Amino acid sequence: MVPAYVPNPVAALCGGGTPIDFNRNYSDGRRILGDGKTYRGLVCGVLAGIAVGALQIWLASTCGWSFLPQHTAASIILLSVGALLGDMGKSFVKRRLGKNRGDSWPIADQYDLVVGAFVMMLIFDPAWLLSNITLPILIVILILTPILHRAVNIIGYLSGVKKEPW
Repeated sequence: MVPAYVPNPVAALCGGGTPIDFNRNYSDGRRILGDGKTYRGLVCGVLAGIAVGALQIWLASTCGWSFLPQHTAASIILLSVGALLGDMGKSFVKRRLGKNRGDSWPIADQYDLVVGAFVMMLIFDPAWLLSNITLPILIVILILTPILHRAVNIIGYLSGVKKEPW
């Protein structure tokens, strides 16, 4: 899951610039995604996810670290892109519910990246997903994700990257 965990914080760190929705509103009069979803953040986040995934592939093949997942180029790209698409999908729904940027939305805020990554894998590489995400691994992901999410957000808040610690 590392290629899916890395893109969101990197997107927040490197974000800014042109919003993906070009400041446009949806038919309900609210922003489509909001200022927090930018092209720079998307590109930097995806590239960072791909980079850590490539590092995992290299470590597994060069150092013989067999405990690492058997990633492929497709898996690291799909996990990285899927994580940010999941985050954007959550932002779209959040705006439709009248929530503002930075408003807390428990559960959705923590698992959007997992849902997005898994949906991308199910669509484009289900064999990899089903062979690598076993039930015990899924349980670890479900437990570890909110812990990592909270820790990274606190670090982002304390370092001034985020305005809220959630």
